[in-house]
Amino acid sequence: MSEPARLRERVSDGLGLAAPAAQPADRADTTSHKAIERHEVHARSIALHVAVSLSVGAFSAALIALAVPYAVTVALASFFAAVLVGLLFYALFSKSSPLPDELPADFSDVRLRQTQNRSLIAGMQEAMGDIVVIRNMDRRIVEANTVFREMTGCSAPEGLSCEEIGIAFRPGGKAHVYDVEIATPFGQRIFSWHDAVTRDLASSRLLISSIARDVTEERLALGEREDARLRAEKADAEKARLLATVSHEIRLPLSGMLGMNHLLSQTKLNEEQRNYLDGMKQSGQSLVQLVEDLLDYSTMEAGRFKLNPRAENLRRLIESIVEMLAHRAHEKGIEITSFVTPDVPDYLDFDPARLRQVLFNLLGNAVKFTREGGVVIRAHMVEGELLITVEDTGPGMSAAEQARIFGEFEQAGPMSQRSAGTGLGLAISARIVREFGGSLTVSSRKGKGSTFKLAFRPGSAPAGMPDQGRRHCLQHTNVLLIAPKGVAAAVTMEAIEAFGGKCTLIHQPEDLQRLKDKMDGATAGLTDIIVDQRISALFRDDLKDWPQQNVRRTLMVSPEERPSTMHVSFDAWLIRPLREKSLIDVLCGRLRGIERRDAINDNHPDVGFSSRVSEGASGIEILVAEDDAVNARIIRAVLEKSGFIVRTVDDFQVLLQSVAPGVPHLPHLIISDLNMPGGEGLEVLPDLLLTLKGEGNIPVIVLSGDASAATAEILMKAGAAKVLTKPADPRRLVEEIRRLLEAKRLLPS
Repeated sequence: MSEPARLRERVSDGLGLAAPAAQPADRADTTSHKAIERHEVHARSIALHVAVSLSVGAFSAALIALAVPYAVTVALASFFAAVLVGLLFYALFSKSSPLPDELPADFSDVRLRQTQNRSLIAGMQEAMGDIVVIRNMDRRIVEANTVFREMTGCSAPEGLSCEEIGIAFRPGGKAHVYDVEIATPFGQRIFSWHDAVTRDLASSRLLISSIARDVTEERLALGEREDARLRAEKADAEKARLLATVSHEIRLPLSGMLGMNHLLSQTKLNEEQRNYLDGMKQSGQSLVQLVEDLLDYSTMEAGRFKLNPRAENLRRLIESIVEMLAHRAHEKGIEITSFVTPDVPDYLDFDPARLRQVLFNLLGNAVKFTREGGVVIRAHMVEGELLITVEDTGPGMSAAEQARIFGEFEQAGPMSQRSAGTGLGLAISARIVREFGGSLTVSSRKGKGSTFKLAFRPGSAPAGMPDQGRRHCLQHTNVLLIAPKGVAAAVTMEAIEAFGGKCTLIHQPEDLQRLKDKMDGATAGLTDIIVDQRISALFRDDLKDWPQQNVRRTLMVSPEERPSTMHVSFDAWLIRPLREKSLIDVLCGRLRGIERRDAINDNHPDVGFSSRVSEGASGIEILVAEDDAVNARIIRAVLEKSGFIVRTVDDFQVLLQSVAPGVPHLPHLIISDLNMPGGEGLEVLPDLLLTLKGEGNIPVIVLSGDASAATAEILMKAGAAKVLTKPADPRRLVEEIRRLLEAKRLLPS
């Protein structure tokens, strides 16, 4: 066998591979060698037969000579001689039987297939440019293939080590695996090098068999991917810093706008001025929502988004959102209403801030695109899953618009209305709902309106069982509802019947006259008449002489329509959009007179100025650290109206001096901006908070333009009493101050 063939076979055997095929000269040598081996086996077979026959004959003759007479001995000797001659003839001329160690006849085919497989693998190694090299235990090269010689430029590597040739080994991720750099004629290349210790069958010595493959392109691609990942992370960090900076700079003037709006709303205004003020406030809140959308989008893209579920009243949440959008809907001449079925528990576990964001976006879009008709939001339970639908009578969407409506920066509707937003609202809402473990879908027909469906499985709070009494609370109520056609009247009737009552709905005076003429069982037992203000003038005369005088009469008005005095013709007034509790209280006789509500804050009992604050605030000093003059003026005015003594500073250095050890007079509470001259807020404020712990534990409220949870967490861990995001609601700020002062027993609880 030639040297290259033996090299390929050794390497293949050592690495667990099939040996390469033999060359033609190798095959001739192998054939002659096998012929000689067969001849030697045949000769040994003949000699064995002869030796056995002679031994048996001699032994038998000796026994006979000792035991039997001469004549018998001659006969037996002749017999054994014949047997011996027969054995000799059989051994010489018959086909020899195979010995135990002789190979079967088809073994040559197996060896041929193995040789062919080895030849195929060797050819593949050569074609793929794999290096094959054998070294002794001193790491000196014994044999190497052609690829090794070409790549290293060393035509006679035998006796040299790889390092002497210029090959640099770097440890790989596994044992006996290396990354090898070789300066080839084609440039610097990287090979993945694998070593295996084998034994040479001829000499029984240990050898190191190696195979290496060129992985230069793979390593370069891996490096490029890593560089791209680092660049992307850097870009994300820069984007986050940019958004944080921009949001802070936007929140600063927003705080001034909304704060001044709040102060102005506390003064004496006529109705026209108050409407203008409400418009300014809604515009400012829209800008705040835009900033929040951009920050939410950035947070989601960075993978830092998380939910904060807690027990919350779903009915109050939905009603508060509807009331916030009612003014906008009524200005367009459309209706907006809500209905939560009795099977929905009072309290469920979900993230109220995020669900409010989703529903506000869905309802806001519905109001924006609906020009006639109305918008209704419904909520009910389906096999433990909460299903919320938002329906409108707007222009609807085509199939193509529905397919892309949840995409980022996508909008539907006419071009004149698309410019009113970023196209991020629905994309963010869909991702929030997915975080809930639910889904947000849409169904729509062009010219027929749209229906958005939000479904997720909330966790049940401790008081999460449905109130069974709610289904029958109006079982003794029979209502005549007089209202114009629309979603508001339909939902009001649906709600009354869902709570166990009876309801008859009419729209025209002719319907009322026919009803009076019939006076059947459905109307004879009327307990209540509810009249919508929009068509009350049409029914004034007919209702005056209504035959049943003991029927409660309720007028239903919008917030913009409610006058300052009570009309004598009605026992109670309800405000659209209706609240479930107010409707039930009126129909059960528990509420008389006009319903009082604030359209934005009434569903938040902890929000609003408290008379207890101004009563006990005398002598309490608050130090306000704010570098923006407008915001400082707003905070001062709000606090002084609440009865506090206010002192202001405009940078961190003056703030630190105001509370330094040895200062004779310390404030009772500190309100500080996070970003001011004189230092970095996240460095100065933790040191300040540590100092204040030893100075009577003065509570500190931090106002921050950075809405990230990480910033709030750092400040809270450092000891801040509360972190409020700008623009801070003045009412909430005052209530937080009251809570902290009550905890220190500086205010009566």
